[in-house]
Amino acid sequence: MDAQTLVSLGLILATFALYIGISIFNRAKQTSDFYVASRGIPPFWNGMAIGGDWMSAASFIGMAGTVMALGYDGLAYIMGWTGGYLLLTFLLAPQLRKYGRFTVPEFIGDRFDSNPARLIAAVATIIISFTYIIGQLSGSGVVIGRLFSIPAMYGTMIGVVIIAIYATLGGMKGITWTQVAQYLILIVAYIIPIVFMSLQVSGNPLPWLTYGNVVDEIGAIDQELGLSEYFAPFAESDKSQFIALLFTLMVGTSALPHVIVRFYTVSTMKAARWSGAWALLFIGFLYLSAPAYAAFSRFILMTQVAGQSIDDLPAWTESWINTGLLEIADQDGDGVLDWTEIAVGNDMVVMATPEIANLGMFVIGLVAAGAMAAALSTAGGLLITISSSFAHDIYYRLVNPKATDQRRLNAGRIAIVLSTIVAGLVALDPPGVITQIVAWAFALAGGTFFPVLFLGVWWKRMNSQGAVAGMLVGLASTLCYIFLAMNGIMLFGIQDTGAGLIGVPINFLACVIVSLATAPPAQHLQDDVIDLRYPEQMTYKDGEVWMNDGTGK
Repeated sequence: MDAQTLVSLGLILATFALYIGISIFNRAKQTSDFYVASRGIPPFWNGMAIGGDWMSAASFIGMAGTVMALGYDGLAYIMGWTGGYLLLTFLLAPQLRKYGRFTVPEFIGDRFDSNPARLIAAVATIIISFTYIIGQLSGSGVVIGRLFSIPAMYGTMIGVVIIAIYATLGGMKGITWTQVAQYLILIVAYIIPIVFMSLQVSGNPLPWLTYGNVVDEIGAIDQELGLSEYFAPFAESDKSQFIALLFTLMVGTSALPHVIVRFYTVSTMKAARWSGAWALLFIGFLYLSAPAYAAFSRFILMTQVAGQSIDDLPAWTESWINTGLLEIADQDGDGVLDWTEIAVGNDMVVMATPEIANLGMFVIGLVAAGAMAAALSTAGGLLITISSSFAHDIYYRLVNPKATDQRRLNAGRIAIVLSTIVAGLVALDPPGVITQIVAWAFALAGGTFFPVLFLGVWWKRMNSQGAVAGMLVGLASTLCYIFLAMNGIMLFGIQDTGAGLIGVPINFLACVIVSLATAPPAQHLQDDVIDLRYPEQMTYKDGEVWMNDGTGK
């Protein structure tokens, strides 16, 4: 084992020990700890935990590679994922927190007083979270595969074992505080390489101010090579796909069950809003850095790797070829590696950047630890969501309402282990790159939940029949479009990653038409909807707003 592998492995094992120690110290002792951290997380730390939860393997590993490959068109990911938090913070999170439930399916079941709606929401939550976690396990496979110079498939198997052990320990309480630690590790690991790259390329340590000049130079090189200019709009996709992807990621973000549940861990509506504000700040640090990563990596590859003799390539290329994420071939037989003869996998860009820029073994190990933190943080949140949907919404609320806290905790932990194993088996041969798989999860979340949650909070006439019809039609239409688009059957050029633009409007129509065609919900349910719109010190009852401190109307 070489020195680089030892350093990387040492840093990763040290962070694993930190995460497990935090989980043991904050071990869940009751169901409220396991599902919502007893609603005792301060907004600042909850915002950082949301950032850690959100900075998945797709963001950490795949985002910069996607922007490097797609140029301007890759920015739809950054704008969509960031904009979704604005929708969630202003339109849904405070109101869902005031309703005071543990999970999204529980809100839907109680808001519409419908067990069928609860069951459909729980099953959909498991499907969405399962899809998302496949991307995270694939990401852990990329990291571990590079660490040991083995195929990413074997790295995924190792990651499955680690994540299954880690996620069962602390529940939401433990995961919240480990996500805080994971965010701090991953953001430091993400920013340090581009600071050094910025110094190398421009002499300025602030990459956010310098990468614009690098983009101009890349554009000039692209023109010389006869390629479409790097930041030319809609060079890699058309406008309809850009808008569809942007829309899908925005509504998906605001409807993802594992994201929404993070806002249940604070004490008040006000704290939920502040959690969203802090989360946007912490998320912005990474998303503002991804385009710089993409530009610097592409520039160094184009100027320092392309044009070299095929027999005199940098040593780092061999290890990445072994992972299957880098392909090079002297197609014209001239002995020189041209830019068009390099096939760079989107999922290797961030991981390979420290080696590409020759930043040293400590930085390489730090990035590996940061990537594992990103994969683990999101995987932990997803596993808790799957666990709570099964153990709380299906087992406790529908199958065995008399189950003790211990039985419910055991059911949740069993669900975590089983779902990790099954998702890991699928991730051994993932059906797409990380960002693509994750986009499917967003499309399914938006197509299934966004209209139901939005109308459930803001339209008192929405009833259980409308909710059931909307979720079923939305989930089915989104799934169908993903499969059709993957087989070349598309509407208006919208690809599988933009399927939310198809599923969400269909869901909205089903909710509205079916709700208006059937009896309105009970009056107390309508009053509950109006009550959600007022601050927690106010309560709506009997057609009037009352202060909860006893001072009257």
